[in-house]
Amino acid sequence: MSTPAIWDAIIIGGGAAGLFCAGLAGQRGKKILVLDHAEVLGEKIRISGGGRCNFTNSDSSSQQFLSLNPHFMKSALARYPASAFIDLVRAYGIGFHEKQAGQLFCNDSAKQIIDLLFQECTKGQVQIRHPVSVSTIESKSSHWEVMTTQGNHKTHAVILATGGLPVPAIGASSFALDLARQFNIDVVTPRAALVPLSFTAKAFSQLDSLAGLSLPVTIRSGIKGQQYGACLFHEDLLLTHKGISGPAVLQASSYWEEGEPIEIDWLSNGAGVHGAKLFDEIFSANANRLKTTDNILASVMPQRLAKMFTEQAGLLSKKWTEVGKIEQQALKASLTEWRVKPAGTLGWNKAEVMRGGVSTDALNGQTMMSRNHAGLYFIGECVDVTGHLGGHNFQWAWSSAYVCAHSL
Repeated sequence: MSTPAIWDAIIIGGGAAGLFCAGLAGQRGKKILVLDHAEVLGEKIRISGGGRCNFTNSDSSSQQFLSLNPHFMKSALARYPASAFIDLVRAYGIGFHEKQAGQLFCNDSAKQIIDLLFQECTKGQVQIRHPVSVSTIESKSSHWEVMTTQGNHKTHAVILATGGLPVPAIGASSFALDLARQFNIDVVTPRAALVPLSFTAKAFSQLDSLAGLSLPVTIRSGIKGQQYGACLFHEDLLLTHKGISGPAVLQASSYWEEGEPIEIDWLSNGAGVHGAKLFDEIFSANANRLKTTDNILASVMPQRLAKMFTEQAGLLSKKWTEVGKIEQQALKASLTEWRVKPAGTLGWNKAEVMRGGVSTDALNGQTMMSRNHAGLYFIGECVDVTGHLGGHNFQWAWSSAYVCAHSL
């Protein structure tokens, strides 16, 4: 396949957004080159969803995304919704199933999604070169020039699809953010998201011995009216030796701000039922009047956790009829309004996505092109659009890639 004198677009990054954009643009007759520094492409897709790739969420909408501009992603999601990618997956004969709440996974392997993307690129006669490093990108009067370790290229458009900072071991880099700053494009400070939270030894000493225990909870995080706002999630929490994890915590971590507490309702059962109601029900039941506090509590939560809370309250093995009102209210508060300040997150190695990135104020939401630099695009995770857990971040990759490809 011959190399054109000037490409219609060079896409930097051969991940979900980059490959999808390349295939779509190529099938529209555009001459597309994909460059990536990795030896093997699609590694983040391969390891996602436990190796089965949670490739979208059938309920994906702007409500499941964080951004300093909560309206920015609406256009892309409307033009290429989850149903469109689901149709493509079906067209390739890939079997999939819904795990929970709209989360769609491949029945067999995440490699099927990677193969789909490569086949789409083949249909579009896309050229893919890797491993190759990009050293410099320059804007000329009539085109862009991309200098690499394997030669220089001229192009009408440069599309940054290099992802975020999580999992540096498989090639994550700050390339897109650095390039944005080079062209005086604002970058919202990046931070690990969908990531476990850690605690100081003092704050976590009582829970550390319960590592491995999982239960449904309601968790609150963030600050209403500031930055990315506040959240309330009803999902499972997992206690670990380093802190807390599980879907509830990963979700809350995206909203959590440094130095702020999170709040956990340990009795909410994860279905949105306020723990205070359940507390009143079990402790007012006649059948429980002569039972010990920890035994009553163990009927609605793991026994080890029930023992810890009652022991902490000085009520272990104490019959409920012997517990005073002040002690009752204190126990209720500790179970349903447990507040603690995380020390931090477990960082980029454990994060699933990045919060922050290229400011949406600098981009056109209908094309993903820079408002001040014609022909310069940013798509996927490098943009300040972060999805909730459950396939939404892949959907953002597909949707942002689609509108970009159709604007070339």
